[in-house]
Amino acid sequence: MPAKTWIYDLILYMYALSLLFSFSDVASKSRSAKRMGTGLLAFVWLLQTAFIVIRIAEHRYVPVLTMFEALFFYCWVLVTVSLMMNLFLRLDLLVFLLNVAGFSIMAMNFFSDPSATPISEQWEAKDELVFIHITLAIGSYAAFLVAALLSGMYLFMHRKLKVRRWSAVMTRFPSLDKIEGYTYRAVLIGVPLLILSVALGTAKVILEGDARLLADPKVLSSLFCLAVYAFYLIQRVSAKQPGYMLAFWNLAAFTVVVVNFLVFNLYSGFHQWIWM
Repeated sequence: MPAKTWIYDLILYMYALSLLFSFSDVASKSRSAKRMGTGLLAFVWLLQTAFIVIRIAEHRYVPVLTMFEALFFYCWVLVTVSLMMNLFLRLDLLVFLLNVAGFSIMAMNFFSDPSATPISEQWEAKDELVFIHITLAIGSYAAFLVAALLSGMYLFMHRKLKVRRWSAVMTRFPSLDKIEGYTYRAVLIGVPLLILSVALGTAKVILEGDARLLADPKVLSSLFCLAVYAFYLIQRVSAKQPGYMLAFWNLAAFTVVVVNFLVFNLYSGFHQWIWM
């Protein structure tokens, strides 16, 4: 991975400015601040896209095969989702929280050691199966992050309503029913993407000729993630749990996803996707 360049710093500065204007909009409902924040966010997206295109031109593969590249691509997905939400859903507070998470991940990524190991040394960088496997996983993680933020918003608003403490920021929240509905849809997007990612990863392992890797901690933890979200979906469809309990369960499920990504990569026999 090459050293940091001016484009990294420019992305971070523009991202930070976008967050400042977005916060002003969330706090005071300023249309001019919202326009500035959205415009700067669009500029961040253009810079991220330019970086990805440059990497593709330099290395002849879509840059998702190292931790640095994958987290950068993940942040690009978050910015893309944020812009789409701004355009179609008008969920200002959710967009702000999503971009706070994206900015934090990008800052951590840029200021960490940029040298990284590929997901697996024996896998070819141009292997389409590996590329699809990783991008599907990134898409599922983005959907699960949106669902987790919505669940946090649900629990915050539920608590405030329960104790009858209304605040100005709550005027930026959708209704509890809408928040719960958006959460459910986000999970419905994330689960199939993760299923497909796990299926492709399993197929790759089998093609490599070592079925013992199917018992790898990373594979088992990914299956556990799917089981946790499957339980959430079952509880939601059966309507056996109130909304706040579903929100708690969804946050617990996202915690499992984070642990799966941060911890089990360290113990995987073939998914050693860590900073050096």
